[in-house]
Amino acid sequence: MYLGLDLGTSGVKALLIDAGQTVVGSGHGSLDVSRPHPGWSEQDPAHWIQACETAIAELKASHPKELATVKGIGLSGQMHGATLLDAADKVLRPCILWNDTRSHAEAAALDGDPRFRELTGNIVFPGFTAPKLAWVKNNEPGIFAKVAKVLLPKDFLRHWLTGEHMSEMSDSAGTSWLDVGKRRWSADLLAATSLDEKQMPSLVEGTAKAGGLRAELASKWGVEAGIPIAGGAGDNAASACGMGTVGAGHAFVSLGTSGVLFAANASYLPNPASAVHTFCHALPNTWHQMGVILSATDSLNWLSEISGKGAGKLTAELGDTLQAPSGVSFLPYLSGERTPHNDSAIRGAFTGLAHESSRAVLTQAVLEGVAFAFRDSLEALKKAGTTLTRVTAIGGGSRSRYWLKAIATALQVPVDIPADGDFGAAFGAARLGLIAATGADPLSICTAPATDATIEPDTALIGAYADAYHRYRALYPAIKGATA
Repeated sequence: MYLGLDLGTSGVKALLIDAGQTVVGSGHGSLDVSRPHPGWSEQDPAHWIQACETAIAELKASHPKELATVKGIGLSGQMHGATLLDAADKVLRPCILWNDTRSHAEAAALDGDPRFRELTGNIVFPGFTAPKLAWVKNNEPGIFAKVAKVLLPKDFLRHWLTGEHMSEMSDSAGTSWLDVGKRRWSADLLAATSLDEKQMPSLVEGTAKAGGLRAELASKWGVEAGIPIAGGAGDNAASACGMGTVGAGHAFVSLGTSGVLFAANASYLPNPASAVHTFCHALPNTWHQMGVILSATDSLNWLSEISGKGAGKLTAELGDTLQAPSGVSFLPYLSGERTPHNDSAIRGAFTGLAHESSRAVLTQAVLEGVAFAFRDSLEALKKAGTTLTRVTAIGGGSRSRYWLKAIATALQVPVDIPADGDFGAAFGAARLGLIAATGADPLSICTAPATDATIEPDTALIGAYADAYHRYRALYPAIKGATA
């Protein structure tokens, strides 16, 4: 058996697979996000451990014999978080999360140093780790002075599991400190934020062993001590491993809390001006590009909360047949936006509202707004040298066929729906655990699932969607100008 642990924003998932990669069982532990000030987003790392313990306990209760035979563990996690430890490995402050925008001024200052884009292949976004440390230095100098190690969220879990300070390439590429082409820390970029390599975890590839399970935890869970913990991956790269999106030209669209249009690359193809993320993949000598929107299902969840109706019921009101855009537009910038705008201050909006704008019209506009945000990412990927001919849909939002029809029509590419199964980040992490434990060929393990159905663009509505996208594109500068 092999175990995948995925540390998300809303919870930890533990997924058990067998040697044939069949899912055997899973457990879950919930997490909350603290927002003490506008634009802030934090979690207590101690809660990650509690959620992981809960998930493992649930798995042990349902599958004790299978859990006892685990031979390898893989990790996946939310990216970019700044987890700060002192010299005694004590947490210094709550972790500043990926969707925290407080360090926008520090990000802009670092991005003004040409070395960052040159070496990382990316804009320095406020959500990345380096500007968060610059913010801590500027605003919490006493804490900054005590920082002995900076760990990404999943690597904090690794430290708890193994006692090691280690990370891997895909997650570390989102810090703004990694030389992404050379797959190593940059002393120059670290120095630009008054840090050095001693304060960073050591690096391995995602398929390699990065520590062994501590005896105390092994005894508690009823597994063998010292079993290998794989380097693992950031959540999107882990999802790509789960989906088999590891070869050039393969792509997926992820409808999670945030939204991702992910394309695998066989070589390093940076184009930071496009606001596309260019990161190392979890497999050696591979890279990937991502367009990222910060509020995908979060946009629908927001509407659900204020309307008092569940997200599933909101989308059900639209029926199964894709409708032409109504003229009401929605900008999904509830937490700012990354691709293509790199704007942490912009906020969402409805436009075109009228007396006849029903709840269903607002729901339709939200789904279309997220679809058009993915279209923005597709156009940015094209500018970065990547052309996509089809995508596979993953994430909780992909359960809505209406939403997938809107995305297919907005992107004008087919959207494949995988056969029933769990192929997300936890599954990808478990695959990496299998590879690290057995030395198996990564490409033979990270294969794509069968396709259950394909949603083609609605050719009758492509023109209407193109017109609506044109309106959508015109709204960003108008809203930005009105709120500056």
